[in-house]
Amino acid sequence: MKPTRLIIVAVGGQGNLLASRVIGEAALMADVPVRMSEIHGMAQRGGVVESSIVFGDAQSTIISDGEADVLVGFEPSETLRALNKCHPGTVVISNLAPLSPFTVTVGNGIYPELKVIQSLIRSKTAKLIAFNAESMAREAGNILSVNMVLLGALIQTGKIPLTRETVKEAIRTKTKKVFVETNLKAFELGFSTADSMA
Repeated sequence: MKPTRLIIVAVGGQGNLLASRVIGEAALMADVPVRMSEIHGMAQRGGVVESSIVFGDAQSTIISDGEADVLVGFEPSETLRALNKCHPGTVVISNLAPLSPFTVTVGNGIYPELKVIQSLIRSKTAKLIAFNAESMAREAGNILSVNMVLLGALIQTGKIPLTRETVKEAIRTKTKKVFVETNLKAFELGFSTADSMA
C-alpha cells in the first residue's frame, strides 16, 4: 500500500491528540497499516501540538518538508506555519477561527489576515478547504468538538484510506460516552461542509 502522509497541527487544548487517536483506532479497525507520532511542544501553555500519521508501507513516521499529502490545521496561523510540509498536490483543511498567540495578545505581534493566509496556502497546494469549525462545533452542542468537525472534513476528501462509518465507530470507541452524540454530530457537520465545497 502506497504511503499517505497526514500532518495535523493545533494549539494545545484543541483536541489534536484525540483526533489522532480516533484516526489510529479507525485504521486498526479497518486493518490499514498506520504509524503515528506526536510533538507536544509547550502544549499546556497554548503551544503547538503536531501529529504525524502515515498510512501504508512506510518505515518511519517522520514527515519531511514537502512530503505531506494532507494537512489539517486546527488554527489558521498554525496551518500556515506548517505549509513547508506540503507539496503542490497537498490537500489542506483549515479551521478559520483564530486563537491569537500570546505575542499578539500583549501587543508584540500582529496576527496575519485570514485572506492572506488562505491565499498563501492556495498558491502552494492543490486544494484548501477552509471554514469556521468553531461555529460548527457550537452548532453540534460542544465548542470542544472542533477536532471532530475537522475530522469529518478530512474523511470527506477521501485522501486517507478510512471510511466514514469506520471513523464514526472509532469516535464511539475513543470518546467519553457523554460526548459521543455531540462528537458524531460535529463530525457529520464537518463532512457535509467539506462535501459542499468539493
